[in-house]
Amino acid sequence: MNIEACLSAVGRDITLRDAQGEVVSSHRAVISPLRYKNKMYLDGVYTDVGFNSEGHYLCICPPACDLTALGDGEYLRCSGTDYRIDRAEKVYFGDEPLYIWAVIRVIVKEDEQ
Repeated sequence: MNIEACLSAVGRDITLRDAQGEVVSSHRAVISPLRYKNKMYLDGVYTDVGFNSEGHYLCICPPACDLTALGDGEYLRCSGTDYRIDRAEKVYFGDEPLYIWAVIRVIVKEDEQ
C-alpha cells in the first residue's frame, strides 16, 4: 500500500518547523476539522478575554512525516497557519508504518487573543 500516492493526490503541502521557524521537512497531508461530535473529549482554553475553543483538526500524513517524534517547540505549518500536535500515533500494516494520524490544534499567539 502506498499512502504517499493518495496524499499526493488529495493532500495539502505542510512543513514541519523547528522552534525558530526553520523548515525541517516538507510533506503532503490531509487536514480536516474535528466536528463537535468527534471532539467532545477535547478541552478549550480560558484566556484573558474569555473561552477559546481552539480549532482541533485531524491530520493524516505519511510515515516519513513522523509527528510522534517532534522535539520541543517544533510545529506544523499549512497554508500559513501554525499547528501544534496534541496527540499522534503510527498506524501499521503488518510491521510497516502505513501512515501517521494526529490531533492538531491551531497555535493561538498572545497578540491574537
